[in-house]
This record gives sequence, C-alpha cells and structure tokens, in this order.
Amino acid sequence: MFRRYYGSQFAKRPGTESYKPHRFDVVCHQHGIEHRLTRPFHPWTNGQVERVNRTIKEATIRSFHYATLGELSAHLKDYLWAYNSARPLRALKGKTPIGFILERWQDDPERFHDDPVHYFPGPYT
Repeated sequence: MFRRYYGSQFAKRPGTESYKPHRFDVVCHQHGIEHRLTRPFHPWTNGQVERVNRTIKEATIRSFHYATLGELSAHLKDYLWAYNSARPLRALKGKTPIGFILERWQDDPERFHDDPVHYFPGPYT
C-alpha cells in the first residue's frame, strides 16, 4: 500500500513542537487583542478593505507606469497623503481621515498613546 502525502505532515500546526506563533499574533495576545482572519477577496467580510485597495490600485498601478519601485513608492506616499488629508469620506460624516483622528484626539486624548499631530507631515517637515 502507498500512503498519500499532501504536505500536511510538514505543516507547523498549533499544538505541535515546531509551531511558533507569528510575532504579530504574540503582540496581539500581549495586548488582549483577538486577531481574526478572514478569507482574502471576500467582499462580505472584507468589503471596506477590498474597496480601499481597489481605489488605491486604480489611482496608482492601473493608471501609471513606474520605471522603478522608488517611483511607485513616492507616488503611493503622495497619493495616501492626499487621500487621508484632502478627501472627505461619507463613512466619517464628511471628514477626512486625518481630521477625524485629530477631532477624536481633542475630544478624548486618553484613547491615544501618542499625540497624533506628530505623525502627520506639516509645512515644516
């Protein structure tokens, strides 16, 4: 008799000696965060993320040709800054993502570890 092997005997499954949790899962566990995984490209569970990813792709790689990874990286950085600082979103009741974060900071700074103002580029950065 021949046994069939599909590679499952080599998988690092939870509860086995060779299994080590991913660093992200370790940090989540340390902070009491439940990390849930969903199926990729599944609009019923990932709808918002899939839509944002599509918007970013349409504005970058589907609209422009980049000769180098550096060009793509620079354009992506500029696009995300414009998206987060200039584009009001209906889900945030007409506020930009940065405006929404700064408003939350002013209302309840205890919810934040750091002052978010320092994470956004300004006129002197």
